[in-house]
This record gives sequence, C-alpha cells and structure tokens, in this order.
Amino acid sequence: MQHQCENCDQKFEISNDDERRYSDFRVPSPKLCHNCRQQRRVAHGNHLHLYKRKCDLTGKEIISNHSQDSPYKIYDIEIWHSDKWDPFEFGREYDFTRPFFEQFAELLKETPYPSVHRGYQYDENSDYTNYAGKNKNCYLIFDSDEDWDCYYCYSTNGSKNCMDCYRIRKCELCYECIDIVDCYNCQFVQDSSNCSDSIFLKNCIGCKKCIACSNLKNKEYYINNKKASKEEYESYLEKLKDPAFLKQSKTYFENFKLKFPQKFMHGVQNENVQGDYLTNCKNAIQCYDGAYLWDCKYVYQAFNPLKDCMDIQECGDAEQLYECAFSGYDIYNLKFCLHCFYNVSDLQYCNFCHHSRNCFGCSSLLRKEHCILNKQYSKEEYEKLLSRIIDHMKSTGEYGEFFPIELSLYPYNKTLAQTHYPLSKEQALEKGYKWADENEETSDTSLSETTLKCKNCSRNFLIIKQEAQLLKRFNIEKPEQCFYCRNQDRHKKRNTRRIHNRNCQKCQLEIKTTFAPEQKEIVYCEKCYLDSLL
Repeated sequence: MQHQCENCDQKFEISNDDERRYSDFRVPSPKLCHNCRQQRRVAHGNHLHLYKRKCDLTGKEIISNHSQDSPYKIYDIEIWHSDKWDPFEFGREYDFTRPFFEQFAELLKETPYPSVHRGYQYDENSDYTNYAGKNKNCYLIFDSDEDWDCYYCYSTNGSKNCMDCYRIRKCELCYECIDIVDCYNCQFVQDSSNCSDSIFLKNCIGCKKCIACSNLKNKEYYINNKKASKEEYESYLEKLKDPAFLKQSKTYFENFKLKFPQKFMHGVQNENVQGDYLTNCKNAIQCYDGAYLWDCKYVYQAFNPLKDCMDIQECGDAEQLYECAFSGYDIYNLKFCLHCFYNVSDLQYCNFCHHSRNCFGCSSLLRKEHCILNKQYSKEEYEKLLSRIIDHMKSTGEYGEFFPIELSLYPYNKTLAQTHYPLSKEQALEKGYKWADENEETSDTSLSETTLKCKNCSRNFLIIKQEAQLLKRFNIEKPEQCFYCRNQDRHKKRNTRRIHNRNCQKCQLEIKTTFAPEQKEIVYCEKCYLDSLL
C-alpha cells in the first residue's frame, strides 16, 4: 500500500509483510519512509567528535562527545556508572494533559549522561575513542572494538597497527584500507580479503605481493593484473616511495579498476537478502553492514547477530527490536529505545537504560524495573499506567514514532545523520534541529609530533608520534587533510544505502543493487561476477 512520508513528502510502500511485522510488534504503521526513519535514528548518535570539558558532578576535566556548552548534564563515564547519584531524583508523574515527547524532553534536560560510549573497564590507554571497547593504545578510533595500536579509524575490529581505515576486521599493518578482512601489510586496498604485502587492490582474494590489481584470486607477484617477477615487484615498490609517483599511481588505479566488473552487492553466504555488505544473513531486506541477521528489515550497522528486528541502527546480540538505535548485548523486546545495553528487556521509549526491564519513558536508569519517567511503581501499577499512556500517545499521534530529531542530545551536524543525510546549517535550523558552529575539538597534545592545517577545511590537526612512525614504515608522507576529511573521503568510496533496479551488464538478469545507474562501474550478477574472477 502506498503512503506519503510526512517528512519528505515522497511516496513509500508498506507491504503486507511490513503490516504483519507491525502487527507482531503491536505498533501502528510508520508515518515516515524508511530513509527518513533512518535519518531520525542516526541523528541521535555522535561518534566522531570529541571535546575536553568538565564533569558536571565532580568538576574533573574529561573527554566527551558533548562540548562544554551542551545544555545537558554530562558525567565522567565511571561516575555515571557508579552509585554516586540517584536517577529517581529526576522522576515525575505522567501528565495526561500534555504530549509524551514534551514531557520526555524535560526529563532529558535533568538526567545526566555518560561522557563517552566505550568499554572503559576493558580499555587500556584508549581515552580518545568513542562507541568502542576493549582497545589498547588506540587513538581516535570509533565504532571499533578489540584493537591494538590503531589510529584514525572507523569501524575497525580485532586489528593491530592499522591507521586511516574504514570498516576492517582482523587486519594488521594496514593503511588507507576500506572493507577488508584478514589482511596484512596492505595499503590502499578495498573490498578484499586474505591479502598481504600489497598496494592498490580492489576485489581481490588471497593475493600476495600484488600492486594495482583488481578482481584477482590467489595470485602472487602481479602488477596491473599481469604476472610480474619478484624483481619487478620490488622495483615498483621503490618507485612508489616517491610521493609524486604514488599520487600518480592513485589516479591511475582509480581509472584502471573501472575496467573490471563489480558484484551487484558486497557479501557472502547469504540467503534471500537485499542490501549491501552482508555476511551470513537470511531473510534480511534493505539491510546494510551486518552479519548474522535473521528475519530483519531496515537494519544498519549491526555489530552482533539480530533476529526478528526492524528499523535498527547499530544494535546487536538482540531479538525482537523495533525502531531502536545504539543498543545491544543480550537484549530482548525493545521498542523506540536509544543507548540501552546489557541484559535489558521489555523497554519502550527509554534512553541510556542499562541492566533494566519493564520500563517506559525513562532516562539514565541502571538495574531498575517497572519505572515510568524515572518514577518507581509496583508491577500492577506499572502495567495499568502503561496501558493508559499508550492509549494517550495514540490519541496524540506519538505512539509508534521514534524520538524526534529535535530531542537529540547532539547538534545535527555532529551526528551520523550529517554523514548520510547532509544538511546545510540553514536547512537544519529551519527544521528545528540543533546546530553547532565549529569549535575546537580535543586531541592529546602530549602525543603530538607536529601540527598541520587541513587543506580542505582549514582545521588544525596533529600528527601524533605513533602515526609518524607508521607513516615512515609505510613510506607514506604526512597527510594534508584532517582525520574528519580523510574519513569522509573513505566513506564516499562506498556506495550509498539506496537500492536501484538494474540489469546485469553481461547476462541482463534483473538485479537490485546499490550501484546507481549513473555510476561508471560495470555491474554483474553474482554468477557472472564469480565467473569473471581471474
């Protein structure tokens, strides 16, 4: 059935399967299309921007993804997880004469929030990280876990001595790589696995000592997709030490790789999926950057397995979630929740509630049960009041909708929404979103070797000592752009999260792909692509 999005005015389809899912979740059909719903969710997460500020409880200087001028209470992450404050202090009665979101906005301004989101209990010398955990000696890595000596990375997991990478896993000594797995000593490599000692690769598997190659499998000593000798390989490596030749080689490879076909989607071992960058998924429709998704729809960046979930941003190890973001680890039956972690269940419209269950409209609760707006109730009182509140929210048109962007704790341009759904300052303010003018973000000057100015955005940025050492090892000159511009450039090398109807350019089979029709790449169906590998 066709509906009209209340945000972008575009028509969108709600299928019979969607209606069945909404019935199972006991929620009404959404008012926004799936892209606008995703924009709304990611506008509640600030991964990349860190600041120095004071803890609002102790006055201690801390690192936070909230600037000092944030209107919200920010506590040092260890203090926030302690018993040195009482979340019930901010509890209040539900007012049936006012909309729920209006009341929740008032609660948000009273309750404190952790300075960053990381596994501080398991981290070692990794203070400048966010949405990350179990890292050692890492600096400015985000959405990343279990890394060692990694710098300036986004979504890097289980890796060592890697720098300036985007979505890599189980890699070591890699630089400027995107979407690679099990690679060693690689530079400027994308969409490849199990490769080593190589530079400029695309869509390669099991390749060693290769330069400027695409769509190769289990090859050694290849240059420009042609067999080379060991001496030719080593001679080419020497030439790449010249910055001018390296820059020239980058440009050459960008054009060279377009000669080779791309598989219609990135992923392996999937059954009945639609989206991109999916692994070991089944019945996953319009999903992106996930693994072990089962019966899911509209899921983005799932970091652990999900089952029976819909409209999700960055959740994992969970079952039966609807319209949730940045939550995970043994969670069940959550609706419209943000930043809820560790053994939580049966929550609705909750924010930063950990180890809790059977709560509604709560903020910053730890190990609580049967609470509404941070006020404690008995089981019977809770269930009776909850039923009345849901009826009230249905009458106001609020129930079934995620938290509005206006309720985000972060300025729009500091969130993931600006990455995937960029707006100008004027556009954001016109919609009522928060906006932050550029101010100085934090860095550890004790690590600094030198300070440079970004040639793109004019932001000052540091070259840390560990970075300089790795660059020397890679024979790479110091970067001319700051981390934020470099990260954005890497992000742009991936396809957008949009599905297009196309035909395989070899057999003409109908395919659904994230390669837009206007893109220059040659796009094949899976069978034709696998047949084309050299």
